[in-house]
Amino acid sequence: MKSTSLAPIFGACLLAAATFVQAADTTMIQIGDHDVPVVKGGLYDRFRSNPPLSVIAAESPDTDLSWFRGITKEKVDMGFASYSPNFYYENSRVTAIFTADLARLRELMPPGVLEQVQPLQIWPGRGVVALTAYAYHYCDNDSYNEIGLSVVTNKPGSSNWGPFSLMGQSFADDFWGYVLKLPVDTELAEVRGVVGYNLPKWLTRIDYREGESNVIVNIFDSETGKLGVTLETQKLDVSSSKEALVTNSFTNIDQQGQLTTGYTTSRQLRHGSSSSADDVKLTLTDGSLSRFIESLDLGRMVKYEYVPDFQAALYAPKPLASATGK
Repeated sequence: MKSTSLAPIFGACLLAAATFVQAADTTMIQIGDHDVPVVKGGLYDRFRSNPPLSVIAAESPDTDLSWFRGITKEKVDMGFASYSPNFYYENSRVTAIFTADLARLRELMPPGVLEQVQPLQIWPGRGVVALTAYAYHYCDNDSYNEIGLSVVTNKPGSSNWGPFSLMGQSFADDFWGYVLKLPVDTELAEVRGVVGYNLPKWLTRIDYREGESNVIVNIFDSETGKLGVTLETQKLDVSSSKEALVTNSFTNIDQQGQLTTGYTTSRQLRHGSSSSADDVKLTLTDGSLSRFIESLDLGRMVKYEYVPDFQAALYAPKPLASATGK
């Protein structure tokens, strides 16, 4: 993401943020050149992404922190001082993977990125995109919801064998992609994501609700405030699932125009998957995100993932050339 694109992203932030947080419950901090409201007395207000695990254990005694104890944080400069990786202690997500128009996906990726990675073609003229709704219930950034829309690509430096590359990534639980859209519902998550991770985030209302048998995610248009996209998915039986570690990496361009890559490792505690189209209903109405998704010409749903319980560590991006061998 180039620096010239930052102004419109942050232009309406302070006005929009008032929709999601109450001023009485927040305090202002500075991230880079941006004044950002955060939860007063929350984890980020107190610890700036580096809370002692003893604090997490005291505040959330039922959370299993054994995995995090094996991970060392380091102080980094991400356009602001922070710590990597960022920890996500209690989270849920649902992901729907669809086929999409391959030419359109290539059109949306910067030429510099396309020189390193390309969309996976699973059959002629069709690539793959992943639409994910995240609910971060408790993390270093307090709590927030996020929607990820990403192109599935090959790994930098590896051959693109289309469906065989996709199967290889699936077997290895090591996925690569280019992030197209990443709206969030707190300004802290937005500013950190744009300034620190070079990701296409903006602020909007996102409702992530779990019913008795389903998960309903409503995404509202940031300009009109009206409902734009609804993702409704069915809960799956995860009673017999085994713990799994999954890595998701992304390639993009930083504010200086350099190629970078970052990644998240997720510890999936309970998870299930399905290929039944009946398990996912995507409803598009109006608004910028809805129109953007329509432009991808989504086709068959390839896979649905239901992950009601996972933990994660998000690592700060590095120059692509120095990140080989990760």
